[in-house]
Amino acid sequence: MAEEAVSSQAGSFAFDSTCQEERHNIVGDSCVKIAFAAAGETLEAPLDVRFGRAAKFIVYDTDADTFEAIDNVQNLNAAQGAGIQAAQTVSKTGAQCLVARHCGPKAFRVLEAANITVYHSNAPPVAAALEAFQAGTLAPATSSDVEGHWV
Repeated sequence: MAEEAVSSQAGSFAFDSTCQEERHNIVGDSCVKIAFAAAGETLEAPLDVRFGRAAKFIVYDTDADTFEAIDNVQNLNAAQGAGIQAAQTVSKTGAQCLVARHCGPKAFRVLEAANITVYHSNAPPVAAALEAFQAGTLAPATSSDVEGHWV
């Protein structure tokens, strides 16, 4: 697989450029794959308060109307870099959008460099956040909404 290095103020990272076209497969104003920072494995799980240390990422495929839960256990107790590593994990899923309660500055820059649009939501379960996203009531974030290491 070809890897492309991306550099930002958050540091350098690499992602698989062979998935680049799939990553940008956006229909109209909606994303085909949407990642949610979640505290559990189902659409009824609550959105996790933290992006980098979220227990799971639920990746919903709008074309297939299916989802899968991606483990984020490697970042739950990370001393540092959890947001950056979580952003890389989301990028590898092929998601074009991320819905999270909060996203720190370094993770936001990595997601932005990978062309993943971030949306903030306070909806309790993932299903409600998905519904809000599909209804067009979530606006794309223009920056992070918390400082790094805030929780």
